[in-house]
Amino acid sequence: MNVPRPPKVAGIDSTVPAPPHTTAPLPGVPPSASPADAALPPGILIQDRLASWVSDLTTLHELTERLIKTSSLDGALREVLGAGAALVGARRGMAVLEPADGLGPTSTIGLGLAHADLGTIETVPHGPGSHGRLLDGLPEAGPTAPGPSSAHPASGPSSARPAPGPSPTRPAPGPSSARPARVPEPIAIRDVRTEEGLDPRHREVAARLGYAASYALPLATEESGRLGAAVWFYDEPAEPDERRRHLIGLYGRFATEHLARLLQVERARVRVATVAEELLPSRLPRVPGVRLAVRHLTGPQGGGDWYDALPLPEGALGLAVGSVSGTGPSALAAMGRLRASLRAYAVMEGEDPVAVLSDLELLLRLTEPARSATALFAYAEPAQRRIVLAGAGHAPPLVVGDRRTEFVETSLSAPLGMLTCWEAPSVELSPAPGETVLLYTDGLLRRTGDATDRTFARLHAAAASVPEADRSDPGAVADHVLRTLLPEGLDPAVEGEDVVLLAARFE
Repeated sequence: MNVPRPPKVAGIDSTVPAPPHTTAPLPGVPPSASPADAALPPGILIQDRLASWVSDLTTLHELTERLIKTSSLDGALREVLGAGAALVGARRGMAVLEPADGLGPTSTIGLGLAHADLGTIETVPHGPGSHGRLLDGLPEAGPTAPGPSSAHPASGPSSARPAPGPSPTRPAPGPSSARPARVPEPIAIRDVRTEEGLDPRHREVAARLGYAASYALPLATEESGRLGAAVWFYDEPAEPDERRRHLIGLYGRFATEHLARLLQVERARVRVATVAEELLPSRLPRVPGVRLAVRHLTGPQGGGDWYDALPLPEGALGLAVGSVSGTGPSALAAMGRLRASLRAYAVMEGEDPVAVLSDLELLLRLTEPARSATALFAYAEPAQRRIVLAGAGHAPPLVVGDRRTEFVETSLSAPLGMLTCWEAPSVELSPAPGETVLLYTDGLLRRTGDATDRTFARLHAAAASVPEADRSDPGAVADHVLRTLLPEGLDPAVEGEDVVLLAARFE
């Protein structure tokens, strides 16, 4: 009598015939058969293997879910270090971000290691060091030969040396397009004291920091190239077994792809911030009777907030802040055109801020009818401590002094581009000696996340609470207001408007 056998599941137990619909085992999956398993009934063996696989998949799912929630490179590296330490069974580790293209950014993050410890590890020469060899091993991105990833390095004392045959870090002879560089394999050092070929400095650093073994994983894929490397340290001689190496290999490939996406976002943010800064004044002018300071914080996509300060004839000074609708390169381009136009109008008729903004309204309506903007222009005569200003849909300035902290009463006006003809009366004020006038964009108010009334109240309270010792420095006044309203700073991962704060202290 034939006993029915359980069906084959994903290649487990090759002695059990597979039904026609079952696929071949996935490449890189650790072999399931062993002498000990052969003595177990097939059903028990299948249950154990399935339970182990479900547990591993659940662990990887949880770790990758946590990783994709990170929105910064440093946060992602810290998550990779923590998850990797759990997967390989280590307590400490270090991750190095060093893209192969040399365009940066670069950083080093430690787990269970102080800043001085990271500096000590960096004194190990790259050649003999594990993570250093990985950083030097993959110059650029490129396809590699098909097959499982390097998740199964040789174990034992020789695991720190490449396997026999062609070097995994250099292409074989022939055209580079046919045999491109491959992703280097992880490097396991089971015992630093007995490992052959290690630099004496490596052993000295290991003894000083108290680790006896390490496992280094390249943060690299064929598509992304080399982004960096992660290394975990063991307190005793050890190395991860085949299952742990397989899991950390899968996780490492996913982590590298996530880091590559964050790297693109960070580089784009830096480029946008650089363009925005180039479109704004490189330095503030020096005009007798007034001291200036500005703070400009840029979001990830770059907004259209801008500022300007330009000297005018007879010792006068033109101050302006504004915001263009939209974000990204188009908003930056529109901001540059608007600011350049306002400078020209300010030189021609700066004594009349209403005329300056009226000309700007006409230009915007004729050249970019689908875009709106807010602006505030102030014509200042520091010697007389006199300011004449006009605003188009912009928040009112704030005067900060020893005896008063109050908003300037400006007329209510629509933004530029919203009316067929813009005109609003100007306002004149006379700051007292030692008072600071704060001009700011709407981004400062909206970044707080509060309602408009509450935001204005918070801004007034922040300006009123400036310490007396800081009121003589317009930069210190601006910094205090920003710290009070945005205690965590401007999160670069959160889309939103830029923040501009221009401070003018009259002597």
